[in-house]
Amino acid sequence: MTTPAPRMLEGIRIVDLTSIVFGPYCTQTLADMGADVIKVEPPTGDLFRIAGQPPKTPLMGACHMTLNRGKRSIVLDLKNEADAATMRALIAGADVFIHNVRGKAIERLGFGYAAMKALKPDLVYVHCVGFGSDGPYADLQAYDDVIQAATGTATLLPRVDGNPAPRYLPSLIADKVAGLHGVYAVLAAIVHRLRTGEGQQVEVPMFEAFTQFMLEEHLFGAVFEPPTGPVGYPRQIDPDRQPFPTSDGHLSIVPYTDETTRVVLRLVGRDDLLTRQPLDTPMGRALNPALVYGAIREATPAKTNAEWLAIFHGAGIPAMPVRDLADIKDDPHLKATGFFRTREHPSEGTYVEMRPPVRFAAARARDIRPAPRLGEHGDEIRAEIATPAAGG
Repeated sequence: MTTPAPRMLEGIRIVDLTSIVFGPYCTQTLADMGADVIKVEPPTGDLFRIAGQPPKTPLMGACHMTLNRGKRSIVLDLKNEADAATMRALIAGADVFIHNVRGKAIERLGFGYAAMKALKPDLVYVHCVGFGSDGPYADLQAYDDVIQAATGTATLLPRVDGNPAPRYLPSLIADKVAGLHGVYAVLAAIVHRLRTGEGQQVEVPMFEAFTQFMLEEHLFGAVFEPPTGPVGYPRQIDPDRQPFPTSDGHLSIVPYTDETTRVVLRLVGRDDLLTRQPLDTPMGRALNPALVYGAIREATPAKTNAEWLAIFHGAGIPAMPVRDLADIKDDPHLKATGFFRTREHPSEGTYVEMRPPVRFAAARARDIRPAPRLGEHGDEIRAEIATPAAGG
């Protein structure tokens, strides 16, 4: 009888002492790939269990249902010696220990890197921090809003619409970007250990991770010394680069290259502009996007979204309707690919699960464990660490 191939990260055990979004998004992604993620929570639970809205049942809020799926939960009070001993036993049998407790606090608890390395020399020890430990912000707390402010992200929308008030992007984007940095950091450290047998300490700072993410394009003119222009990638902060109105909604149309710009102007009936200055040359079209966008904007109200999509898609032009966030579950592509599916939670009833977006051809399909109730797996986890063969 052939033994089924293991899942992508099957056999990798991760002790997860993270909370809110940054760390849990990292470990959720790793759990999606098959890792055994043990979520260690205080008696009051991860604060994000109740974030945003009253849960249907205590400590089982909507964001917890998405961010902590695939994990097992155990409640430990690390200031209690018996629970601290359980935590040490967990880590001794794990491949990865990941946490977002500030450095001085984790040392006081006895779970700093030196102590854990002595306990398990090949441990991958991942510290999710707000700011890198070698800078003056090292001991400061960080949340998504703080990082958006500190990285200059809150000044992007003013560059677009002229309203000078700084504003946050309405997403926990810094937390989630840092979480994905945490994913590759964990995987790279695991690969290093497989090659060398060596564990290591890994620091993932949200501030530095998000600064790099945002400045990949927005450093722009300041890439050079002396600067060749201002910061801010012009195309992204162009106030005219907005969805175009149609007779029944709005449409995103992307004339990204000079060739597609000419095609779009022809499709909207404004190819006459291609024979008149300044849009009669490639450079003229590149330097005058407002004229191009303005011509498109004048033409698009004449047809519906569906009519324009048939025209643009038929010509190979990138275009999609602006869909309200509340309607995304009805998207025909996501329906066809099975991205959303309804499942039954043992205590919460019917809920919507999003399929992991990345597909691995060599990995067999599997059900994802639903988000755990607080301490749901405590007994089984304690039983495992009491067994000599337990561990990852």
